[in-house]
Amino acid sequence: MALELLRLTAGLSRTWAGFLRDWDRTLRAGNYPETTRYNYLLAASQLAGYLAGECSEPHAADAGEDPTEVRKEHVEAFQAWMVETRSAATALNKHKGLQQFFKWLMHDEEEIDRSPMDRVRQPKTQKKLIPVIRDDDTKKVLDTCKGKTFVQLRDEAIIRLYYNTGARLSEVGRLDLVDVDLNLDSVHYQGKGGKERRVRFGPKTARALSRYLRARERHVGADLSALWLAERGRRPLAPNGIKIMLKRRGVAAGLSGIHAHRWRHNYAHEWKKAGGDTGDLMLLLGWTSEDMPRHYGASAAAERAQDTQLRLGIGENV
Repeated sequence: MALELLRLTAGLSRTWAGFLRDWDRTLRAGNYPETTRYNYLLAASQLAGYLAGECSEPHAADAGEDPTEVRKEHVEAFQAWMVETRSAATALNKHKGLQQFFKWLMHDEEEIDRSPMDRVRQPKTQKKLIPVIRDDDTKKVLDTCKGKTFVQLRDEAIIRLYYNTGARLSEVGRLDLVDVDLNLDSVHYQGKGGKERRVRFGPKTARALSRYLRARERHVGADLSALWLAERGRRPLAPNGIKIMLKRRGVAAGLSGIHAHRWRHNYAHEWKKAGGDTGDLMLLLGWTSEDMPRHYGASAAAERAQDTQLRLGIGENV
């Protein structure tokens, strides 16, 4: 993360860079997940870069030098720019990150008396229904992994773990060797906010993991603690590398939009379709909010309702 911080602050004023460095220290002390820290810092650094080079609002140049000079109109202009050049969903993520940054600047550092975010409205976003990935499409993706090379064995094990456990991209991507127990056929996940859980997996996933681990023992990076290794060199395969791999496997299978979260949606859909308990689903997928079971698998909710209607046979008793 130290290298990422240097990259994020490159080209920023010394004042902005210093504040971001100090904020990162506070986030690390608070045990914030690395992904959360990165997204927060990215939002603040993008605002600084925008103010220094793109923003035409009055006093934007001053704000581009010093975050204590940022005003409501600067943030609103930045959000509008994000909506235009990226998306409303991206602008919303930046809004949330900046809320945390200016809250820290006001309460922890006492550098400002009022946050410029106080009266900035969140960008409105449309909820997109992510379609579940069907078994036949998953088979097509897995078929691209057929073979005995290190990469083929590794990629099949990764895909089966997503498919079989419904885990987040980062949860599977940051597994260590010690997190997999082939005696109990279970995996130990570190979820959001440092929440831990252990999830069981099935025989096909266990077989894929066993085959990968045997190939891993012959890899030049076999002594590393990370479970997933890059094809070449002594380095782990990072979550972003897995993201790229999944997209590439999807294209090879003739499919678009293949990413880890589609299997997470599929897991929730299949669980609800089978009549599984919502509380148990929340434990398995690492959720604390009851809104999440409603959101995940929502694109297939009508299908579940129709299946239930047919099973109950309402109106067919006479």
